[in-house]
Amino acid sequence: MTHYHAVVWLDHAQAKVFQFNPSDVQAKVVHAPSSGGNMHHKAGVIGSGKGHGDPAFFASVEQALSGVGEVLVLGPGTAKQEFVHHVEKHAKPLAKKIAAVETVDHLTDNQIVAHARAYFDRTDRMRPQK
Repeated sequence: MTHYHAVVWLDHAQAKVFQFNPSDVQAKVVHAPSSGGNMHHKAGVIGSGKGHGDPAFFASVEQALSGVGEVLVLGPGTAKQEFVHHVEKHAKPLAKKIAAVETVDHLTDNQIVAHARAYFDRTDRMRPQK
C-alpha cells in the first residue's frame, strides 16, 4: 500500500523512508552498498574526505519512494542534496514530487515522521485543494 506523503532521511550510509497518512506509517531502510567500511582522509588531498553518492544506492531509494505524491527530503550532510541532484537527472517524475529539502541532525524514526507530518500539515493547508 502506498501513501501520498513520504519522508526520506538519508546520509551516505543509509536512507530511512517513511510513507504515511494520519493514522499509518510504513517504514523501509535502504543501506548503501559500501556503508560497511571506514573512510579515511588522505593527507595532502584537497577535499573533505567524505564519500559521494552511490548511484545504485540512490536508485534503491527512488524505488522505495515509488508511487508517492509528495516527498520531504531530510538529512544532516550533503547526501540529501546529492540524492536530489541524482533524482533531477535520472528520475524527473520523482523530482517533481520533492516538496522540500531540509537539513536536520540525526532523529529517531518517530521524530522523523512527526517532523514530516507537521511539515505537510502546514503546507497542505496553504495549497488549494483539488
